Amino acid sequence: MGPVTSDSTTAPLISVRGLMKQFGRQVVLDGVNLDIHPGETMVIMGGSGCGKSTLLRLLIGAIRPTMGVVEMFGQELQGLDEAELDEIRRRFGILFQSGALFNSMTISENVALPLQEHTSLTQNIIDIQVKMKLEQVGLREHADKFPSQISGGMKKRAGLARALALDPKILFYDEPSAGLDPVTSAEIDQLILDLTKKLGVTSVVVTHEMDSAFTIADRMAMLDKGRVLKIGTREEFDEIRLMDQQQSDLLDEKDRLIRQFLRGDAHGPITSRREATNYADDLLGELPTPSMTKGPAIEATRRTR
Repeated sequence: MGPVTSDSTTAPLISVRGLMKQFGRQVVLDGVNLDIHPGETMVIMGGSGCGKSTLLRLLIGAIRPTMGVVEMFGQELQGLDEAELDEIRRRFGILFQSGALFNSMTISENVALPLQEHTSLTQNIIDIQVKMKLEQVGLREHADKFPSQISGGMKKRAGLARALALDPKILFYDEPSAGLDPVTSAEIDQLILDLTKKLGVTSVVVTHEMDSAFTIADRMAMLDKGRVLKIGTREEFDEIRLMDQQQSDLLDEKDRLIRQFLRGDAHGPITSRREATNYADDLLGELPTPSMTKGPAIEATRRTR
C-alpha cells in the first residue's frame, strides 16, 4: 500500500485507506492511502493513465471503490445512500476541467443554479450571493454573458464561482490550468491561492502541470500505475526536482522516476519502461532502437513562491 503521512495534528477532512478500483480485469488504483487536512492545498499528480482522475471521482463519490475506504467529514462514503451522499456533496465544490457551464444559461444563471436547487433563499438574496461569488473571481461585470461569449480562462473562473456558490469546505479542481495560456494559467493559480487563504477552504487539485503544482501546493502526492509513489511537502518534492545529476545518480529508482516526471526529462525510468516493450517487440520480437538523443530537461518557466 502507498505511504501515509501527516503534517497536522488535526483530524483529516478526507481520509483514504487501502483504496482499490478495478474496471473489469484492469486495476486502475491499487492500495492508495492518503490524508487531506483542513486548510491545506493537496496536489495529486502523475502521468496520463496513472489513476489520478479515477481517484478524484472516488473522492467525490461519483463512483464506488472495488475495495477500501473513502472517509469525508468523518463519514464513510461507501455506506451512504444517494440522499446522504447529496448532503455530503453540498459541502464541497468542483471545478471541472472544461468549466462544465450550461451554454443556454448566462454566467450569473449558472452560478445561481446550485443556490436555487439546494437552498430556500429568495431570488433577491440569491442575486446578491451570485454577485458576491462573481466578484470573488473577477467576473461581476460579465454576469449577463453566455459561455460562448467569454474566453477559456473566464469559463474556468465562472465554473469556480459556481463551485463556491454553497460556501463549500472543500474545493476539488480537475486540471484547472489545462488548455490555458501561461499568463491565464498563472492568474488561475493566484486565484486558487487567494481563495484558499481568504476563505480557509481545503483544496484538492489534480494536475500534471508542474508550474501550477509548485505554485499552489502545500503538499503533493504522486501516483504511478495506480499506486502512491510519494506524499510530501512541496519543498520535499522541489529538493528532488532541483538535484544536480551527480546527486540524482544516487537516488533509488522510485525517486529517479519522480525526478524525471517533475523535470520533464526526456530520459529516465519512465521512458526506459516505455521502451522496454515497444512496437517492434510486439510485432517482430526485435530489440528496441532508441529514437531520441539525450537532451536538456524541460524546466519550469514561472518563478514559484
